[in-house]
Amino acid sequence: MRTLLAIVLSAAALASCTPETSSHADVTGSIDNCARKLYSQYNPKDKKQCVAVCITCERGVMTTCSTACTLRGAI
Repeated sequence: MRTLLAIVLSAAALASCTPETSSHADVTGSIDNCARKLYSQYNPKDKKQCVAVCITCERGVMTTCSTACTLRGAI
């Protein structure tokens, strides 16, 4: 009985770990369009531009956007 319960709980935990597709993926290109509205020559490797686009277009906050841009290679 405990084995069955462990299997069911493990399956439920794994099912909850599926990646999100609608809230974080830019399927429509709306973030690129937003970035072009802010900067005609948008350079995602420029940290100031990257953070500004993240905050404005992705509705982020300074701390997480700065970290995300650094991890993406912005200088």
